[in-house]
Amino acid sequence: MIVLLGVLVVVVGFATKRNPLLVVGVAGIATGLLGGLSPTEILAAFGNGFASSRAVTIFAITLPVIGLLERYGLQEQARHLIARFGRLTTGRFLTLYLGLRQIGAALGLMNVFGPAQTVRPLAVPMAEGAAERKYGALPDRTREKIRSFSASADNVGLFFGEDVFLAVGSILLITGFVNTTYGTHLEPLHLALWAVPTALCAFAVHGWRLLRLDRQLERELLTANVQPVVEEAAK
Repeated sequence: MIVLLGVLVVVVGFATKRNPLLVVGVAGIATGLLGGLSPTEILAAFGNGFASSRAVTIFAITLPVIGLLERYGLQEQARHLIARFGRLTTGRFLTLYLGLRQIGAALGLMNVFGPAQTVRPLAVPMAEGAAERKYGALPDRTREKIRSFSASADNVGLFFGEDVFLAVGSILLITGFVNTTYGTHLEPLHLALWAVPTALCAFAVHGWRLLRLDRQLERELLTANVQPVVEEAAK
């Protein structure tokens, strides 16, 4: 039971808002020491985990590339591109992105889109650019709202789209567990087909929320623009 104190380290570290990487590292070392492992064995365990999960560290390559692209004007070009489509509002663009993210995940293209490689450098500037084209300069609060909706479009699209893909880990885990435990013959295709209605419902619900964003922005920004005029007239 004393080995579970490593979980307490994680809880305390996250509760005090420490660096997640540092918290997990300290928790791993503490768990290893409490479990009777030597420092050499703990270091070997970290090395084996890193070597067997290299895909998790792909961000170490992705982030510098995205940083270079942003340095040379990627976000500005994204804003210019969205300005050419006059009828593409913020809500409509994010709904389109939600659909593309879901379709990509359903086809197994999990890493084509994502927060680092698509949302920050492309989706957010284009969503903000669509709003700026109509309302002008945006207040910080509005920018944060657009960014949160952009991230939600990516998360919802991935979460409900990936279960339609036959070879995703969750589908294989469920079929393997059910077939082994209950002696059935459940095929991944069966689960994938049942995930389609859920994905469609998720697209309809969140797509409606994204389209409502246009009305929210209009109400908030028009009110914000009218208020200074009223105050100036009152003076």
